[in-house]
Amino acid sequence: MPDSAYHSAKFGTILGYAPGGVPAYSSDYDTVDKAELPNRASFRNSVDGIFMGYKWQCVEFARRWFYVNKGWIFGDVAMAYDIFQLKTVRNIADGTELPLRSFRNGAKRRPEPGALLIWNEGGEFVVTGHVAVITEVFPDRVRIAEQNVENRVWPEGRDYSRELKAEIGDDGSYWIECTFGDATVLGWVIQTEDDADAETIVDADPRLFNIQSFEAPPAVKPGETWLDPGVPAEAAYMAKMGGSRMANNPANERRYFRIGETAERELRRATNELHAMFLHATHAVLEDDALLARFGFPEVLLPRIRQSWEGRRSRMITGRFDFSLSERGLKVYEYNADSASCHIECGRIQCSWAQHYGIHEGHCSGGELLPDLIEAWRTAGVVGTLHIMQDADAEETYHAQYMKEAIDKAGVACKVITGVEGLGWDGEGRVVDADGVPINWVWKTWSWETVIDQIRCECDADEEDRRLHRTRDPNRPPRLADVMLRKDVKVFEPLWTLIPSNKAILPIMWAMYPNHPYLLDAQFDLTPELEQKGYAEKPIVGRCGSNIRIVDPDKGVIGATSGKFGDRNQMFQELFPLPRIDGLNIQIGTFSVGGRYAGAIPRVDPSPIITVDSDLLPLRVVSDAKLLGDN
Repeated sequence: MPDSAYHSAKFGTILGYAPGGVPAYSSDYDTVDKAELPNRASFRNSVDGIFMGYKWQCVEFARRWFYVNKGWIFGDVAMAYDIFQLKTVRNIADGTELPLRSFRNGAKRRPEPGALLIWNEGGEFVVTGHVAVITEVFPDRVRIAEQNVENRVWPEGRDYSRELKAEIGDDGSYWIECTFGDATVLGWVIQTEDDADAETIVDADPRLFNIQSFEAPPAVKPGETWLDPGVPAEAAYMAKMGGSRMANNPANERRYFRIGETAERELRRATNELHAMFLHATHAVLEDDALLARFGFPEVLLPRIRQSWEGRRSRMITGRFDFSLSERGLKVYEYNADSASCHIECGRIQCSWAQHYGIHEGHCSGGELLPDLIEAWRTAGVVGTLHIMQDADAEETYHAQYMKEAIDKAGVACKVITGVEGLGWDGEGRVVDADGVPINWVWKTWSWETVIDQIRCECDADEEDRRLHRTRDPNRPPRLADVMLRKDVKVFEPLWTLIPSNKAILPIMWAMYPNHPYLLDAQFDLTPELEQKGYAEKPIVGRCGSNIRIVDPDKGVIGATSGKFGDRNQMFQELFPLPRIDGLNIQIGTFSVGGRYAGAIPRVDPSPIITVDSDLLPLRVVSDAKLLGDN
């Protein structure tokens, strides 16, 4: 741990040189020179044209050390702890794949210089875990080199950052102790052919990814109100649903589903990894005008989208992935990064439903969501009052009230605005609410496409550009665009989330990560391969399952919906049907909060296309043994 004399070195300062002359840099982000590093792109670090990672993260150092000293590159990982699951490393010289072996802390095969030391997620290394390069190994300690821990310069003549205590067990096992009391070492990774005492990295039993359907017994007190009308979010939910119930279809009211712990871990891993991948793809789109043109955004918005991305740190609160989960695999359909819904159903309603019906097996799949939202808002950097902006819609009302509950508990001042009626201008040209409070921070239930449609319908790009640069127009009340597109207003979710939410990102993702296990083949044009596999035709901009057509290669069109997005450009995604159980097609939605998994909930429908009218039902997570035992 840092001592009282510890002083953090400025970002980018060379802390020392690891074996092989590889420099380690300070990652003190509070001291970043924004003139030198003005945007996210400037944080990317490459050597010989090969991407190493982001300045100056732990994974970047480990990958750079491998490349400089060994000529190897390991694959992209969402989190540092994912390195423990890698099976190979690529030799740049000839493209061959060399085996990696992972040894859990306490293994009888000791680490060796050049091995990677991996930490679990948690404590000092919450969310990401950590990786360091082992430089020397002794019976009672190891020496490591790393980035993004203690940003102090190494003593002169030293080629390592820290020493960690180690001990040898009576059975010859080797244990490494972390210097941080709240963090734990997962193990070490060595490039070797010898797999003796190594972890066996094998694919899980496919049955562990199946969803099970159950029906709860009748409630002990039928008709009892099991939600609290004294809580604004629950009262608004009850008003929309007509009381304490979860399903729109009465036949589904006692229906619930189960998954095993392995499936939940895979959903967690996929959510974390895909969030990072979608952000990499967003960066690629913003760097390529031809790709960006595929999204069909008004020209006037492009500089604003880029500006929102450049200042994006800690600006995205939450999004939702839509998955198909079954023994066939886990595949993502899309990322609702902008104005995702269903938070209260996941984080509150399904857990209360289980209490009412006496379902106590396993745990509720949404129990982490509210605490994670509270923490995200606590660290969001809001100064002054945050305005929640919603439409006059019953679902948006309970969604807004649930988010307000999280914001209030985070200690952030918050007001809810319905519509834009009552907004005005103050003497300084700012938009103010009906009480005269300036609107500087916004969380919205509206999608950004609503704002874009307003621009498309009301004015041409040149006129809109002039309007948005005006300080005010006293002859016209503020519109939605005047609030959400003003440069001095910071909006959650930010404008750049238009890109990962747009289905035009899916063909780009497939091109960047071909045959990735979580992705489906996606193209801008219908290819012979997709015709052979079957496909879903989707508008690049669409919501709630509108204007989708699903084509099976043998059966023809097996599902189609109408809607208001029929005039938008289309993309084509490989057919990967949802699992169907008890006459219901089941889609799993997972929530990301601050870029990490925070909960899951199923949405079901007799139709193969999930829409806004499809039921949300409870999900319980049980042990793998129970899941397989009840098969």
